[in-house]
Amino acid sequence: MSGVRVLVGTRKGAFILTSDEGRKEWTVNGPHFAGWELFHVAGSPVDPNRLYAAQSGGWFGQLIQRSDDGGQSWQPVGNEFAYAGVPGTHQWYDGTQHPWEFKRVWHLAPSLTDPDTIYAGVEDAALFKSSDGGQSWQELANLRSVKSHLWQPGAGGMCLHTIVQDPNNPERLFIAISAAGAFRTDDGGQSWQPINRGLKSQFELPDPDADVGHCVHSIAMHPAQPDVLFMQKHWDVMRSDDAGALWHEVSGNLPSDFGFPIAVHAHEPETIYVVPIKSDSEHFPPDGKLRVYRSRTGGNEWEALTDGLPQSDCYVNVLRNALAVDALDSCGVYLGTTGGQVYASADAGDTWMPIVRDLPAVLSVEVQTLA
Repeated sequence: MSGVRVLVGTRKGAFILTSDEGRKEWTVNGPHFAGWELFHVAGSPVDPNRLYAAQSGGWFGQLIQRSDDGGQSWQPVGNEFAYAGVPGTHQWYDGTQHPWEFKRVWHLAPSLTDPDTIYAGVEDAALFKSSDGGQSWQELANLRSVKSHLWQPGAGGMCLHTIVQDPNNPERLFIAISAAGAFRTDDGGQSWQPINRGLKSQFELPDPDADVGHCVHSIAMHPAQPDVLFMQKHWDVMRSDDAGALWHEVSGNLPSDFGFPIAVHAHEPETIYVVPIKSDSEHFPPDGKLRVYRSRTGGNEWEALTDGLPQSDCYVNVLRNALAVDALDSCGVYLGTTGGQVYASADAGDTWMPIVRDLPAVLSVEVQTLA
């Protein structure tokens, strides 16, 4: 029987939530690594029992953990993230230049074809790759040659938080950095190009044609349309139909076009989901109502999904890695909040139910569809 495994990273540990294809009754397992921040937990698309976790703490720093049995047991793997060559400097909050300093891993992206290959996005922003199951890491350093002296930290730091792999071309990757923008490689990381044309950041970047410096929050793709990208930016929901060469806004009738995550329906490439937040200074839903918005037209036309979600006095946030979908026939949608709730919809967002409440603040949600 098919089922799902939901991997949840929180401020105080990781949790694994499992259910059958009905997704009505859930088993909650955890916390794993209790007391540690788990910025991201991800599973291999090739081997569902292979899981990776980015574990971080103020006292002991960064650790990468790996499980080969679906999270029943974990082993620490390689943890040396060394910038290649002389790292140089990037722009700081006050406009001065600041040396590159490794702080933590924000995002893990296991390869679509090999369980031993995995990418890691880190702060200060860089992309690393492991080809031996996380035992050793090498920086794809040419990314930082793309005007990185103009990159600057967003409010959460200068982090590489999004990695999207093209399912038809293993040499093509898309990444996003706050606050530098989106970038693409077509040769496995040997060379990179900014893909920010059409983005507008008038408050942060007075130059309307600036090709780096944009605060991109998240990017999503449907595997059936790898040239079509959707973006949740600091402000604006954007779409590109040419692999990022040009973007146009599709915020349409959203109550706010500020937010963090974006996701695409597993079976409908033009159905996308966002979670609007009031503003960049007030990180909670407009009117205190937690609403997921769905567009079935690839943007511009949006409907509020509210059934089962709190519609009064709700002042939580949904972070950039905390919205995900499963691949069951009736597509499931999942979100985690900074209030510690994880909500699930087994009908593509029409109705919602809480899987679990009162976890630590949720940093990430990933879903594995199990045969």
